[in-house]
Amino acid sequence: MTTPDPIGLDDLVALLGAASAPGPPPGPGTSPLVVVDLDVPGVAVPRVDTGFTRVVVGITSRPRPEAHPAAPACDLVLGRGGDAVAAVASTVAAHPLAATALVLLLRGSERRTVDEGLHAESAVYSTLQAGPELAAWRAARPPRARDRRGDPVTLGRRGGRLEVVLARPDVHNALDRTMRDQLVDAFRLVAADPSITEVHLRGAGPSFCAGGDLDEFGTFPDPATAHLVRLQQSAGRAVHAVADRVTAHLHGACMGSGIELAAFAGTVLAGSTTSIGLPEVGLGLVPGAGGTVSLPRRIGRHRTARLALTGERIDAATALGWGLVDGLEAAPAGAPPAGAPGP
Repeated sequence: MTTPDPIGLDDLVALLGAASAPGPPPGPGTSPLVVVDLDVPGVAVPRVDTGFTRVVVGITSRPRPEAHPAAPACDLVLGRGGDAVAAVASTVAAHPLAATALVLLLRGSERRTVDEGLHAESAVYSTLQAGPELAAWRAARPPRARDRRGDPVTLGRRGGRLEVVLARPDVHNALDRTMRDQLVDAFRLVAADPSITEVHLRGAGPSFCAGGDLDEFGTFPDPATAHLVRLQQSAGRAVHAVADRVTAHLHGACMGSGIELAAFAGTVLAGSTTSIGLPEVGLGLVPGAGGTVSLPRRIGRHRTARLALTGERIDAATALGWGLVDGLEAAPAGAPPAGAPGP
């Protein structure tokens, strides 16, 4: 994918004006990616709203790209040079519907409550579930049959301390419907029992959670039903309701829902093997476990979009520097190096 030539802020203002003018939308084959050189002075810094259905990437030579005064005009801001802009261009070209839906969702994230954000995310996710990009991914990757044994979530209590452990280590604790429902039950129990004063959320085996179970992606009755089920059985909402008592302990792969759910916790600690990413756009989806709600509250919409659109993985030290985690801790014995693959 060829990266579009950068334009200036004044050119972006003109594009925004053209987008709001009466007339037909851009035709098929029009790239939804716009690259803006933020180091070219402009008369004004526009604010890109949800009516502009393009992905706006700002580039700058400044040492802290997200702190650029023109960052509000963009969906993500990257340093000049390197491979990140090309990675975004490749993602947008391959999955334009999911990429555009993601940035439109994130643009409104700062104004929404947690509940409003979860509703908006679920509606977008459910729509994309019925879209052509997920269908193409699913056609190339038929679901596999799995031998499921035991409960995917285990609980252990000692006094006021409750241990909640994801227990599908053979698949890096991939989150399936049963695990989601048991997590919801566990955190509803915490909400109903004030004698539980601290909750520690962990993952058994080599990873905390490698994301949603890929063999369930695209298997849903219909988008409307899936939307309502997702709202009723939101593990993210359940964690958020008792966040002040929850510490999430990360190690190994923390992909997709693995970081989305953890980011709702009041305290997030990461081991040295931790590797974090948001791969959903590559499947034709947006984060669906609350990531467009939990991550922007910790790292802002620009870095959330960067994770989702570049496909990069960040380590524990980077996550700490960004504010995605609150501290570092020793990884569990036997955990693999950072970047170990998921299921």
